[in-house]
Amino acid sequence: MEERKIKQINAFLSEIQQKVDPVIERILLSGVAKPFQPLAKHQIATGGKRLRPALAVAACRLLGGKENDVLQASAGLEILHNYTLIIDDIIDNGLFRRNKPTTWAKYGKSIAECAAVDYAAAIFQAANYAPKNKAASELLALTLKTLVEGEILDILFDRQGHCEEPYIVKNRFKSVSDEKYLEMVAKKTAALIQASCELGGLCSGASAKEITALRGFGLNLGIAFQLQDDILDIFAEEKELGKKIGKDIEEKKGGNVVLMLAFREFSQKNRTAANHIMRQEKISSADVKKVIGLIGKTKAKEESIQRARKYVKTAKGFLQSLPKNKWNELLSDVADFVVERVK
Repeated sequence: MEERKIKQINAFLSEIQQKVDPVIERILLSGVAKPFQPLAKHQIATGGKRLRPALAVAACRLLGGKENDVLQASAGLEILHNYTLIIDDIIDNGLFRRNKPTTWAKYGKSIAECAAVDYAAAIFQAANYAPKNKAASELLALTLKTLVEGEILDILFDRQGHCEEPYIVKNRFKSVSDEKYLEMVAKKTAALIQASCELGGLCSGASAKEITALRGFGLNLGIAFQLQDDILDIFAEEKELGKKIGKDIEEKKGGNVVLMLAFREFSQKNRTAANHIMRQEKISSADVKKVIGLIGKTKAKEESIQRARKYVKTAKGFLQSLPKNKWNELLSDVADFVVERVK
């Protein structure tokens, strides 16, 4: 991807971040007593690219809407995203996110769960600012329910862990098919990116046909995004990624495309070795490196990259029926950027 385009995308993301962050903070802290505001602010203050509000703004502008039509409502997307991160970190016992302590690691699980409720409430406060606030609220509510289903699938894909929870032990998947993996990704990650594009269209007064195209773009972009996340978890540079490499190995994840493909390609000897490590109660850094080394001998990375690029191509196809303007071009470039990012 051209350096010029990468700079343009980063400049746009930075511009939206500067505009949406004050809105997020205002909505998030609305009605929260001053002593508890640092608890509510912690997760959102860990940073992030603000990709979801940026997609909503770009989709709105693509169809002739104004930034002010969508900016405040788009804050709800980022609040929703960070709400799921608080919960995800509790479930996975994640200690750091973007090189900062997670909410539960800093304040404890009980307080993190309380802070998460503030985020849940703020999602729908933000939806009130959409031109079609009832439709926006329904969109965010259904998206949140979909994300929960994706999270449950992700937990049930784990190879080990949560042994004290009967439902998980009983319903844990013994193996993960391509179809089930894609269902999990579509629900856990892509649903919110799809909703971001749809919200932008909704706020612009888009037609049903235009909304359908935006949904198709967002869904496929979201799948590509998660595929790239899976790749980065195994092969990224730790300093650039902002979290430990091999976290999915350490957490015994079955829902990582690189791990899934590698296990299919492993020799019996390497599969046995990797299984032995990933079923241990505690996995050391040396164990993680050993599994990554075994994965590096397979074609899992290359196949994962090809799959991500396929979904990007499909996503860009949905833009063909939408107005041809600079916002269409920007969304197309964002799709390419998603699979070339390093964090």
